[in-house]
Amino acid sequence: MPFLEQAAIFLGTAVIIVPLFRRMQLGAVLGYLAAGAIIGPWGIGLIGDAEATLNIAELGVVLLLFLVGLELEPSRLWALRQPVFGLGGAQVVLTGIAITAITVSLGLSWQAAIVVGFGLAMSSTAIVLAWLGERGELSSPSGRRAFAILLFQDLAVIPLIALLPLLGPDKVSGASGLLLAAKGVAAIVFVIVVSRLIIRPALKLVARFGGREVFTAAALLVVIGAALLMEAIGLSMSLGAFLAGVLLADSEFRHELEADVDPFKGLLLGLFFMAVGMSANLMLLAAHPFAVLGVTLGLMVVKTLLLYAIARVSGSDGEEAQRIAVLLAQGGEFAFVLFLAAQGHGILVGETAQFLVLAVTISMLIAPLSFILHERMLKRWLERRQPPEFDTIDGPGNPVIIAGYGRYGQIVSRVLRMAGIAFTAIEVSYQQVDFVRRFGNKVYYGDASRLELLESARTREAKLFVLAIDDVEASVKTAAVVRKNYPNLPILARARNRVHYYRLRDLDIEAIERETFLSSLETARQALEQLGMDHARAERAVSLFRKHDMRQMKAQYAVREDEAQLIQTTAQAAAQLQELFEADAKERGEEMARPTADVGSR
Repeated sequence: MPFLEQAAIFLGTAVIIVPLFRRMQLGAVLGYLAAGAIIGPWGIGLIGDAEATLNIAELGVVLLLFLVGLELEPSRLWALRQPVFGLGGAQVVLTGIAITAITVSLGLSWQAAIVVGFGLAMSSTAIVLAWLGERGELSSPSGRRAFAILLFQDLAVIPLIALLPLLGPDKVSGASGLLLAAKGVAAIVFVIVVSRLIIRPALKLVARFGGREVFTAAALLVVIGAALLMEAIGLSMSLGAFLAGVLLADSEFRHELEADVDPFKGLLLGLFFMAVGMSANLMLLAAHPFAVLGVTLGLMVVKTLLLYAIARVSGSDGEEAQRIAVLLAQGGEFAFVLFLAAQGHGILVGETAQFLVLAVTISMLIAPLSFILHERMLKRWLERRQPPEFDTIDGPGNPVIIAGYGRYGQIVSRVLRMAGIAFTAIEVSYQQVDFVRRFGNKVYYGDASRLELLESARTREAKLFVLAIDDVEASVKTAAVVRKNYPNLPILARARNRVHYYRLRDLDIEAIERETFLSSLETARQALEQLGMDHARAERAVSLFRKHDMRQMKAQYAVREDEAQLIQTTAQAAAQLQELFEADAKERGEEMARPTADVGSR
């Protein structure tokens, strides 16, 4: 079939199926897998050569690992060494040994069992990272730990491939395996040296003289070159791309490289998932349905149990350990590589290799469904779980009560602690309380809007009440209770926005800070200085704006119920602000700042 016809089939199927799966909240990954199964040789047969498609589409996984590497500067990667080699090493070793023991008991030779055990210990980097990225969970605790395990699995491919010649029936001397391992280390060192000495200077020249399209070509060449180097010595292409990404993560080209490579990554990664769906041998599944499904489900159950236990031992709580276990329960792409290579060395017979490849493929197909099912079950369980009883606050009172111990309240508490001022912190989220207690913080679990809790905290004896609650309704409710029962207690309040500010003002609270206002003013001051304004003028400009904005807030508070008046006062305030800047500059004998002109002249 001509290339353009195949491309049209792939694109048309993806355009129809993937949005449908997204609409059903099943995710894009499962949509691509289903689309591939439909058009593949075991579906309606529109595309017959799944292997050729898979070979091309593997570039999507390579580009994915390159982008992941770009997000990890070498210093951050070094900081991950403990979860990578500790958690990741424990997962690969323990899972590999457990599955090896099971396969030996089923009658495989110990050589074949080792390959099967450690091959099935691998998980799908493409599926897991794509799923986490789609939901913005790569930076979550479970996402970081899952990535650490996947990274070690990529590294573990080197010794596993090096071991294959020693396990075959025609054993060669250990020199062959050791030579491959030595080549792997040499290739990694080569990529590091070339990246530092050649690639960065070359990218500078291309960026300066080559134009945008040539820079995009250079970015793809860097990724593919590193991948091909690893493949040439029999190692993982993804490992080479990831290493190249890490080495360029602290370069000035990081964001431009990411922007150029990302569109290719998305398209080719979708093609990879479609190719995986196409490669599922449904005829073999039809011939041995119970055996294939039994092996697939057995694999996922064993890996889930082991991963959960390993995660809990490493310090994860139950919820986080569950997520890690479910995320990594499926088989992975490297299992295909290991099983086919083992078949070439005579370690696995053809039928066994095909059977295992099918089991891994089906586990990858149903992995997104297991993610969705687990999230829904976990959500229901968390909703039904009864929260613990509120803490009892005993002992003498403290001069400060802090209601809300999130990111805002914690900063306030740290400054008070530094100054030697005692405080009582109250937080209504028991998950947050559990988290901050791990780091040695003393915080009470309770609802600060409940009068009996405030009484037990000896609020009447306090000198200050800091209202740092994030939720607007809970904040206003707590403020009302405190103002009613402790009318003489000063309140310092946090407001999320202007509406929150107005509602707190309705309760006669005047000391209110909008949570992003001061940090935004500081950013604005730095922006003015970066654009050429001297420090003193930037400070005056920001100070003038702050005073004007506070006056405007008070003026708009008086007409907050009248939309027409609000619009009018906003327009008037903008004009007044410009006049104030001009008058201030004239008073000091300065020309009005034009920062962009300053930048242009430099």
